[in-house]
Amino acid sequence: MLRRAQLLLAGGVLLVAALSTGAQVLYFLFLLGLIVVSGAWLLTRLGLSGLEAGFGLDRPQAQVGDRVRATYTVRNRLPLPRLWIEVRSSSTLPVPIPGRIVALRPRAMRSWSVEVPLTRRGHYRVDPMRLRTGDPFGVFAAEASAGPGATLVVYPAVDPLPAWRLPPARVEGTDSRPERSRQSTPIITGVRPYVTGDAFNRIHWKATARQGELQVKESDLEQTADLWLFLDLDRELHAGAGDDATIETAVRACASVAARVTEGGRSVGLEAAGARRIVIPADRGARQQMKVLHLLAAVGADGSVPVGELLVDGLARLRRGMTAVIVTPSLERGWASTLGTLRGRGVGCAVLIVDPLAHETRTRERLGEPPLTDAERAPWERDLRAIRHLLAEQEVEAHVLEPGRPLGAQVVTPGRSGAAVIR
Repeated sequence: MLRRAQLLLAGGVLLVAALSTGAQVLYFLFLLGLIVVSGAWLLTRLGLSGLEAGFGLDRPQAQVGDRVRATYTVRNRLPLPRLWIEVRSSSTLPVPIPGRIVALRPRAMRSWSVEVPLTRRGHYRVDPMRLRTGDPFGVFAAEASAGPGATLVVYPAVDPLPAWRLPPARVEGTDSRPERSRQSTPIITGVRPYVTGDAFNRIHWKATARQGELQVKESDLEQTADLWLFLDLDRELHAGAGDDATIETAVRACASVAARVTEGGRSVGLEAAGARRIVIPADRGARQQMKVLHLLAAVGADGSVPVGELLVDGLARLRRGMTAVIVTPSLERGWASTLGTLRGRGVGCAVLIVDPLAHETRTRERLGEPPLTDAERAPWERDLRAIRHLLAEQEVEAHVLEPGRPLGAQVVTPGRSGAAVIR
C-alpha cells in the first residue's frame, strides 16, 4: 500500500510538471510509467486465473514424535507462464508448515511434499492453501485460497511398560492370568478332541464336521475386571511449563497405562475433571484405546476439582475386583485415605505421583531461570516423603514420575506373588 501511494504521488508530480513546462520528455515519461503500471496491474490480475491447486495431509491422526506430510499440487491450465507464485498454508501446529515459491511454464504442473515434526499433543487446524502472486515491481498483489482446510489430532506419546504389573484384584470366578478352564466361560481360545466327561454343550459342531471327529471348545478363565484411570487436572497443583509440565507427564502416563491394559485384552475406563467432568465408560479393544487417546490429546490443567473429590465421585463405578490407577501431582495426604477404603472393598489400587518439584526444577533449568531455594524445595520434598510413607502403610503401590526419563524405567513393580501380569 505504501509503495502504491508513493507511485501515485510520483505520477501526479510528473503530470503536473509536464503540464506546467510542456516538456515532451516529461509527457513521455508519464505515458511510459502509465503503460508499465497498467501492464503490472494486468499481469497481477491474470496471475492466479486458470490455476488448479490443492493440498492434503497424509493422515488425520498421529502421535507425538511422528512426522506429518503435506502434499501440494499446482497446475497451470493457460498457455501463459507464471513468473512466481507463493504457496503456503498457515496452521495452529507448534512447528509451521514451510511454504514455497514456484514458477510454472505454460500448461505445466508442480507437485511437492513437506514434512513437519509433531512435537506436542493436541487438536490442530490447517487452514486452506493460500496462493499469492504479484508484479515484478511489487506494486500489486493478488491472493486466493484453494481447497478446504484440514484437522489433525496429535495423540500423546505412549511408552512401553514392560516391567509394570497391576495390583491384584481377584473376584470369585475370575483370575489374574489366562488359564485353561474345564468350565464354560465367554473367552473361547480354541478347540480340542473330545474326551470322556466333556459336556455336550461344549461340542463345536462346525469343527467336528471339518475334522471328522468330535471337537470341543476350550475356554480361558475370565481375566481380572475393569481398570479405571483417574486423572487429576487441578490447575492449582500442576507445575512446570511446556514439555516439562506435570500435565504432559500425567497425560503420557495415562496413555501408556491405557495402551498396556487394552493390549492385554482388558477393559479400561477414564475419569477426569477439567473445565468439565469427563467420563469414558469402561470398554476394551483398539477402539476404546483410540477414545482414550483422543480425549487425552485435548485435556489440560484447567480444572478445580481436587483429586479426593474425583475419587469420591468414582466410588459408585468401582466394584470388588476392579483396579483403580490414580495419576496426580497432588502431595496432599487427605485423598490417600480413600485408597485404604477401596482396598478394603476389594479394589486394587496404584498411584502414579507426578513429581511437581522435579518438573518445576527442570523447567527453570531449561528457561534459564534461577533455581528454587532450599526453603522453597523443603515443603515439596517433605510432602512427597510423607505421602509415599502413607501409601506404603496402606500397601498401595506408588511410583514417582520425573520428567526426561522413559516411563518404562520409572513404573516398575517389584516382584511379588499374586501380581496381575498384563499380557
